[in-house]
Amino acid sequence: MQMRTLGSTGPAVSALGLGAMSMSGAYGVADRTESIATVHAALEAGVTLIDTADFYAMGHNELLLAEALRGRERDSYRLSVKFGMLRGPGTQFGGHDGRPEAVKNFLAHSLTRLGTDHIDIYRPARLDPAVPIEETVGAIKEMIDAGYVRHLGLSEVDAATIRRAHAVHPVADLQIEYSLISRAVEADILPTLRELGIGLTAYGVLGRGLISGHWSAGRTGGPGDSRAFSPRFTNGNVEHNLALVKALRQVAEAKRCTVAQLAIAWVAAQGDDIVPLVGARTRERLAEALPAAELNLTADDLAAIEKAVPPGAARGDRYPSAFMSGLGVGN
Repeated sequence: MQMRTLGSTGPAVSALGLGAMSMSGAYGVADRTESIATVHAALEAGVTLIDTADFYAMGHNELLLAEALRGRERDSYRLSVKFGMLRGPGTQFGGHDGRPEAVKNFLAHSLTRLGTDHIDIYRPARLDPAVPIEETVGAIKEMIDAGYVRHLGLSEVDAATIRRAHAVHPVADLQIEYSLISRAVEADILPTLRELGIGLTAYGVLGRGLISGHWSAGRTGGPGDSRAFSPRFTNGNVEHNLALVKALRQVAEAKRCTVAQLAIAWVAAQGDDIVPLVGARTRERLAEALPAAELNLTADDLAAIEKAVPPGAARGDRYPSAFMSGLGVGN
């Protein structure tokens, strides 16, 4: 597994990271034993970056990872943890909390659930509009100085917020959605990151499975699958978006790789400062994704991919309308 460094101040991590959200029911019921086996398989393949959040099934994901990582040398992997999203029982959503006292409270719970003495990259999941980013980042800086956190990260914020946060403490990376069908970061955010020496960890590189080559119109993910509410998966939009995948499949077949591998490799090819997060919850999907790290895309390949899926070609927002206002960029 190749390695990449997250910005000028962040850690060295594997060229592909493992996103653990889907192991806690975000896309339907997940099998606990298979999830743990997938984490083990990722580590054995050289994946060192594992991304989670304290609100993924309200602590379930962190407890799952603690079980999967038990007995592993702590320096052999890097934990990226998001915090601040408030939820109630069921599907209730209560906004975001970036107050300094809340930051430290969230961190204390995550350290306990994960069974570790430090978090490698700690980041607010979204911007709390009621709290200046300087105050939230200032609290994380205190925790870095105290040894409980190694690096500061951000998630889904705009370029101006990145600059304000970076002025308080160096930001290692920004986590944000970036894929062939979500390219809004290219206008302002990616240039800002590169100016400041900040890395990017890209989630949603397969569009939540939409451009994986495995999705089909009319398919449902089962109980609890959040894609049932995603505009890009609704009737009318999904058929249009799957036509893009059909065109992408032709490029993949010419390259002798899968659609998923091509889509992941495209994100990785956008710069050595970008680390795609693969949201695999089974060993089968992980095994398909891993070769993307070694897939070399030529200029002709990239041109063919752009022709198959031009910027802005996807139909539908990447989140339901209620969540779009909290994002740093749109689609």
